Amino acid sequence: MAYLGRQPIVGNYQVLDALTATTTATYALTKNSVAVYPQTPANCIVSLNGVIQAPYDSYTISGSNIVFASALTASDSIDFITVLGDVLNVGTVSDGTITTAKLADSSVSLAKLTATGTPSSSTFLRGDNSWQEAGGTSIINTWYLTSDLNPVPTLNTNVLITAFTEYTSAPYAKVGSSMSNSSGIWTFPETGIYKISSTLQFEEYGNAYSGKNGIIIDVTTNNSTYTTADTKYNWLDGSAGGACHCFVDLDLIIDVTDTSNVKVKFFYLSQATTILNGGSANSSKITFEKIGNT
Repeated sequence: MAYLGRQPIVGNYQVLDALTATTTATYALTKNSVAVYPQTPANCIVSLNGVIQAPYDSYTISGSNIVFASALTASDSIDFITVLGDVLNVGTVSDGTITTAKLADSSVSLAKLTATGTPSSSTFLRGDNSWQEAGGTSIINTWYLTSDLNPVPTLNTNVLITAFTEYTSAPYAKVGSSMSNSSGIWTFPETGIYKISSTLQFEEYGNAYSGKNGIIIDVTTNNSTYTTADTKYNWLDGSAGGACHCFVDLDLIIDVTDTSNVKVKFFYLSQATTILNGGSANSSKITFEKIGNT
């Protein structure tokens, strides 16, 4: 509210320290031995000898002193002095003084929260004071080997797989943002816990090769040094000749705490096949699924 003239000091009721009357008219006002500065005489209730005194007529205020209209005597009794603040305004509340009971229901809005992240209809406030996505998968995308590769059975070494194409039409569903593949290095679209499901389909026809075939997943956490996170092999026996096939499946759960540093690569090893199938829905493929928050 607005005031004409000087605005009253805002505060609560204070019963001041006891005073002992002497042969003077001026007395220092304190609360717990700390000086108190009433705004005006009208902000005070003063009892002298059992009688409430009239402000301005019976006493005035000078800084932190009360000045009676005339000097008192040792036989007088200053019963009490109470100082009032502006009773229409609570002013600035002291830190740590508001209890839960003082808050009205629904009085704290989202704007008053310091949580990280973005509040929305699909997020919740987690115990670490961050907005996180609620249940459900926010990212799923599947990629297939763009075309057939031709392993050299006698090479017997890990070969980086670089060329994948994302499925963007039925029957494969896509949810959320896509992975990024650059020359065989995969970058995640956002942080989180991901499940990687990979399948490689090897084929041999008529050469009677036998040996192991496999998939290898390497991971870096610093965008530099890669280590093998998991490996899976399967055996193909081509000794009988004719058409032979070998499937290798490998799943991996990975915690992507930083999309700039946590990345993956996929390799194949083939000792017994001359074709790594690609180019169709029935070929080699990889699915990335975000299953939780880091």
